[in-house]
Amino acid sequence: MKITVLVGGVGGARFLLGVQNLLGLGGFADGDSKHELTAIVNVGDDAWMHGVRICPDLDTCMYTLGGGIDPERGWGHRNETWHAKEELAAYGVQPDWFGLGDRDLATHLVRTQMLRAGYPLSQVTEALCKRWSPGARLLPVTDDRSETHVVITDPEDGSRRAIHFQEWWVRYRAQVPSHSFAFVGAEQATAAPGVTEAIAEADVVLLAPSNPVVSIGPMLQIPGIRGALRSTKAPVIGYSPIIAGKPLRGMADECLSIIGVESTSEGVGQYFGARSGTGLLDGWLVHEGDQAEIDGVLVRAVPLLMTDPPTTAEMVRAGLDLAGVEW
Repeated sequence: MKITVLVGGVGGARFLLGVQNLLGLGGFADGDSKHELTAIVNVGDDAWMHGVRICPDLDTCMYTLGGGIDPERGWGHRNETWHAKEELAAYGVQPDWFGLGDRDLATHLVRTQMLRAGYPLSQVTEALCKRWSPGARLLPVTDDRSETHVVITDPEDGSRRAIHFQEWWVRYRAQVPSHSFAFVGAEQATAAPGVTEAIAEADVVLLAPSNPVVSIGPMLQIPGIRGALRSTKAPVIGYSPIIAGKPLRGMADECLSIIGVESTSEGVGQYFGARSGTGLLDGWLVHEGDQAEIDGVLVRAVPLLMTDPPTTAEMVRAGLDLAGVEW
């Protein structure tokens, strides 16, 4: 079984644990497994901070699958300390709203050194993963710059301007008047090596219950990604990040409202659309009690709360069943 998952954020990383639990990969391996898991990871959140390159979604996936994630926050390094952050604050260095942990900083320093030496992000990620052994192939969706920015009304002077997604998400908690998203560099970007092949050669492609606008959405802006999803012979199965009108975590509802999509399982499913039409989905899983009618898409209601890896594994199993694949 070759499973390819499009993923971003904390929820997406936890979904990958469920895939591993079901297939006996990574930390759940009991001997050699013939299954393969590839995660195509969002880079729209990536940013330069304090001279180092931050890749939040790649690191969250790497730490989560490698056993190094902070279990309470769901992001960042476990057993983290914050001395560098405190010293930066003492110097009055901006931005002061973004915190770099000491252990996490080591990852960013290695990445930055390799990027400046000319290595592409995909090779850098592969090198970093040797330290963590995540039990999955982690591929950035692109090696090129493709950053998500948000057009807002500045709360201080009332002007309309674009800010980086990280500032909108971390500094303002998405609580400023916001008008649209801009995917800077996406049109000129190309898929990273192995990305479209992982979609084309998969037995099944899963869209994790990540934020549909700022985790999955930015990846769809990269030329070739949407086409690969539409042309693959593998079933494409998505998972709703919305339960009873609320996101599983994060601020997906704020993002959806900006683009005029209802915060419902049906709304998000229709946003992705059916592959039999002009969209991406063959199947769509919603939480029990929710409903969705999407022309051309098989819809099934199952429990979608990712309380632990075995429970999440049952979500994955339901997706494979809906896809009709044998494994």
